[in-house]
Amino acid sequence: MPEPVDRQDLQRIYSNRFKDKIEYRLRVWRVLVSYFSQWIPANAAVLDLGAGYCEFINSVMAGSKFAMDLNPDIRTRAAAGVQVLEQNCSEVWSLPSEALDVVFTSNFLEHLPHKDAIRRTLLEVYRCLKPGGRFIAMGPNIKYVPGEYWDFFDHYVPLTELSLAEGLSNCGFGIERKVGRFLPYTMSDGREHPMWMLRAYLAVPFFWPIFGKQFLIVGRKPA
Repeated sequence: MPEPVDRQDLQRIYSNRFKDKIEYRLRVWRVLVSYFSQWIPANAAVLDLGAGYCEFINSVMAGSKFAMDLNPDIRTRAAAGVQVLEQNCSEVWSLPSEALDVVFTSNFLEHLPHKDAIRRTLLEVYRCLKPGGRFIAMGPNIKYVPGEYWDFFDHYVPLTELSLAEGLSNCGFGIERKVGRFLPYTMSDGREHPMWMLRAYLAVPFFWPIFGKQFLIVGRKPA
């Protein structure tokens, strides 16, 4: 059975962690969304898994939008037109099979309590994606942040691009893109970089192996 989650604890952790970064994070996500849009058709049905403050789902262009999280703040953070699913992601999702074109998640899977919860979540992603649909995942790569990774109280499952790719393959996905070093590690360290630097970084993959500490995986359900 899925473990019970203290929703007020989630609310408290993320409020303390991001309260001084909300505007900066929104600017960053507007740039990132433009990069990820290469895998997201403009009329797609998109779900943001572990949506948090909804920076991604509020900014992405899509035909229909869904945000899944247990943090009660999602109710006020989701923009008009975003359908909120306030549920445990490792339980059966409140969506029919083959309802989505894209499921996106960023810095979320490592917060699940164990790998079986990740496996059950990936199976729900697979069920709810249409044939040919994509799962886009970004997160800290334990190979490159072995110490810093544990500086966050709610990090439980260490992952790499290889371990997540294997988990996706075991659930039936093909792997369309696999990058071990993508973005730098965190936006919680106090620094705020100008957006032109982020755009330049995304445009020049030469820099990724130097600064990247997060993986990027794009899995695809067979058509």
